[in-house]
Amino acid sequence: MSDGILSKAATMEIPISSNGDTSSLPEDDGLEQDLQQVMVSGPNLNETNIVSGGYGGTAEGIIPTSTIKGSLVHPHPPRGPSVPPSAPAARRMARPAAAPAGPGLHPPPPGPPPGGEEVVRGIAVEKFDIVKKWGINTYKCTKQLLSERFGRGSRTVDLELETQIELLRETKRKYESVLHLARALTAHLYSLVQTQHALGDAFADLSQKSPELQEEFGYNAETQKLLCKNGETLLGAVNFFVSSINTLVNKTMEDTLMTVKQYETARLEYDAYRTDLEELSMGPRDAGAVSRLDAAQSQFQSHKDKYEKLRADVAIKLKFLEENKIKVMHKQLLLFHNAISAYFAGNQQQLEQTLKQFNIKLKTPGAEKPSWLEEQ
Repeated sequence: MSDGILSKAATMEIPISSNGDTSSLPEDDGLEQDLQQVMVSGPNLNETNIVSGGYGGTAEGIIPTSTIKGSLVHPHPPRGPSVPPSAPAARRMARPAAAPAGPGLHPPPPGPPPGGEEVVRGIAVEKFDIVKKWGINTYKCTKQLLSERFGRGSRTVDLELETQIELLRETKRKYESVLHLARALTAHLYSLVQTQHALGDAFADLSQKSPELQEEFGYNAETQKLLCKNGETLLGAVNFFVSSINTLVNKTMEDTLMTVKQYETARLEYDAYRTDLEELSMGPRDAGAVSRLDAAQSQFQSHKDKYEKLRADVAIKLKFLEENKIKVMHKQLLLFHNAISAYFAGNQQQLEQTLKQFNIKLKTPGAEKPSWLEEQ
């Protein structure tokens, strides 16, 4: 029976012009019932004889399953008790499967976080505004500077403050010259001390090896050692003098001059915006000009406040610098005079007293070990 049904289903001809549409074919109820029986019971493989021409002979199309009415496949009854799926498994089964990526395809890149483009755009706009303001300010200041250089523009001058600033610059140049000479003196004193040290060692060695000149070499060696010790003391005093002058010149004065530079920049900006405001005030008074005039007035007032604040800061710093300079130099000049006088007078006691007076402690290169002078 199964062989006959399969042969009958396989040898049916379907016209090509129908394009797979079997709605025009006459319905065969017997064939439908036979197919249902075959799908339920299955073919008997032990008795079926498959004919090669049954599938590849005259068949010119494929019977679509849409022409078979009703359900043809009946599931086999379960062999055991049915177990309902667990809740996680049910959720996974209900979840739609993601479409697999084909070969050579990559998942799309994640999009920007919500609001990210607005943040980036805001930062770019802010930077553009900063550059724009800087460009306008630089243009106006350059124009003002060139006008002052060529005598076409006016500048704000505080005669008293300008005189003090120029005096400070001149004082700094002179103190730098003193500092340079004091460092040169330190280098020469150091070389002298090293030479006296070597000469004292040479005299002491010859005193031991020349019995006939032992006394002469001996007191010359003692003299050189004494001079070397006094030279180290003087070197400590001069080093302290150099250190104090260096602090005064390269820190205190330099800090005041940095404030002076800021003041001069603020003065140039103030004059530039003042000139711009004066030019707008002399122009026509239409709606656009009034708005520009108000903006220029606001900017002018801002730079005026900055200029006046820095001018006050410079005046205060110049006053404190002058007081500090007098105090420091009074002490350092007294130290330098007493130390030099005691050294060349050969007054070792006064030289040591000078160092104690100014709380100067000698720092010899071999601080961990006693010096050769202390060993004598």
